[in-house]
Amino acid sequence: MPKVSQIPAREPALRIALAARVLPGVDVRRLLQVLDDRVGAPLTAEKLAAVTVTRLKGGLAGEEDGEGSGIGMEHLEQAVRCLRGEEAGAPDRPPAVRPYRDGDMPGSIRVAVASNGAEALDGHYGSCSRFLIYQVGPGEVRLIDIRSTDGADRAEDKNTFRAGLIGDCHVAYLQSIGGPAAARVVRAGVLPLKVPEGGNAPEVLAQLQAVMAGSPPPWLAKIVGVPARQRVRFTVEAGG
Repeated sequence: MPKVSQIPAREPALRIALAARVLPGVDVRRLLQVLDDRVGAPLTAEKLAAVTVTRLKGGLAGEEDGEGSGIGMEHLEQAVRCLRGEEAGAPDRPPAVRPYRDGDMPGSIRVAVASNGAEALDGHYGSCSRFLIYQVGPGEVRLIDIRSTDGADRAEDKNTFRAGLIGDCHVAYLQSIGGPAAARVVRAGVLPLKVPEGGNAPEVLAQLQAVMAGSPPPWLAKIVGVPARQRVRFTVEAGG
């Protein structure tokens, strides 16, 4: 008899129920079995946020590549959005973005945050469901865009696809990122910064604000346009 995952907490259970409704021929019991096999019990919101189309398709087909699942890509993508909490009726929808035009925030930088819900820094580079894009200056942190990573599963190179989503940013905050992926991000002109413990994105960026307003390290001073001579002074001050 196939093993069935224990009943998840309320929020993950809602996501799973919504996902099962959009998958033809798949009920909640079957989806629980697949998720238990692919990400392991207990099924938490964090684990569901890491489910990709490829993993779900493979699980439903009983194969690693999922070629025989017989379920259309549109249904699989919608189900993954449900599991990640992005569909209507699911919690943790991100806040609305605010308008931004170049020049609105002089001395600011653009920062990407790997996220799976709300304004949380809780995503791994290769599996996060979205990148939150902030413009960060000494006096303001402004959410200016939310970029979904849905297309990554269909891309020829997932790392390159994701790097392209954040290529206009100076810095990317992530819970984790592998070596090859980090190299792609750096080649795109973006500095990856790992925050393994995660956190609330505005709070993390408030720390960056404080550094910008005080004695920024040379890499940050260069981004915000501090002259080279001034950057040397910052380095000396930071070193005591």
